[in-house]
Amino acid sequence: MGMTMTQKILAAHAGLDSVSAGQLIEANLDLVLGNDITSPVAIHEIEKMKVDGVFDRDKIALVMDHFVPNKDIKSAQHCKCVREFACKHEITNFYDVGEMGIEHALLPEKGLTVAGDVIIGADSHTCTYGALGAFSTGVGSTDMAAGMATGKAWFKVPSAIKFILTGKPAKWISGKDIILHIIGMIGVDGALYKSMEFVGDGIAWLSMDDRLTIANMAIEAGGKNGIFPVDDTTKAYLEAHSKRPYQVYEADPDAEYDMEYTIDLSTLKPTVAFPHLPENTKTIDEIGDIPIDQVVIGSCTNGRLEDLRIAASILNGKKVKKGLRVIVIPATQQIYLDAMEAGYIRTFIEAGAIVSTPTCGPCLGGYMGILAEHERCVSTTNRNFVGRMGHVDSEIYLASPAVAAASALTGKISAPEE
Repeated sequence: MGMTMTQKILAAHAGLDSVSAGQLIEANLDLVLGNDITSPVAIHEIEKMKVDGVFDRDKIALVMDHFVPNKDIKSAQHCKCVREFACKHEITNFYDVGEMGIEHALLPEKGLTVAGDVIIGADSHTCTYGALGAFSTGVGSTDMAAGMATGKAWFKVPSAIKFILTGKPAKWISGKDIILHIIGMIGVDGALYKSMEFVGDGIAWLSMDDRLTIANMAIEAGGKNGIFPVDDTTKAYLEAHSKRPYQVYEADPDAEYDMEYTIDLSTLKPTVAFPHLPENTKTIDEIGDIPIDQVVIGSCTNGRLEDLRIAASILNGKKVKKGLRVIVIPATQQIYLDAMEAGYIRTFIEAGAIVSTPTCGPCLGGYMGILAEHERCVSTTNRNFVGRMGHVDSEIYLASPAVAAASALTGKISAPEE
């Protein structure tokens, strides 16, 4: 029996000719990732191990992004712990204030993740790098510690679901609309511990930012990982950002999939996930009149330059609705600079929005936009669980940057004008 793309990558990293779904393997790692919340736990665990340092200081990335710049004493202590560990072990890829960005935008930008890699990260959205043709998945802090010490991790080889994307998306349809449509279709556990493998001629119409968004939210369908084939768009991105060699893997023609879904992208409409699960989706024409208090444009899902460009094109020369709070968060320092040079930052500020330093901030209820009781937020983030962004009686509506920007102008959930 043939192997899927994910299975081929895992087999190669386990030193095996082939693997099959359900098989337990030990695989060599190309990168181990942690942030300011998860890394301290891993560091305390690795200190208990009888190991001399880390397996490879060049293959560990520690990114201070969740509560940075520090919002309180506890977050400052966490960062201090990671900073001292990075200094002690001379970790090459340590990103602190001034250099950091939101981890899942920063690592591809820095060329640390390439096609064919096996990557683990102590953050659930580590699955983002599947957009580049890598196997990447989130793990717990203890597994992160073991990975930093040994350069290896145990996996149960996942079975797969094939998503065949066809057709050309309409003007305002982005990767966010596509993945929200998929999660609405299969549910938040529809791909539980499975590899979500995206194929089809529709992929040619998707930018790398679209693909990163889709792979990022594979976990919201329960997926072990999401992954895209390596095409010319991928190769151009890798060659522009990384000096590392990459390996292209392709699924066998007789690879086995648990399910196959065909999605005609040309039929999709702007899609919004209602509280309190990403599967609770409605298209923009099904929504009705829902007033909002806040808009957040950013995060590891939608804080990239293309996202800011789309939002700025809608807000340009206009004003946000009086009384509405609009928070824009570029995902990295480079994206911030590029957005500034393109004039997007001026557009946001003149429209009445604020622009933050790169941070995860409000996405996980950290800071920079906490919601009060009964407040509603349209957000380009990836989760809308109860209390995710603040008060347990607040509401989060997940949407694309286009819908978020359009909603900022009207003060209610709205579609962008054609």
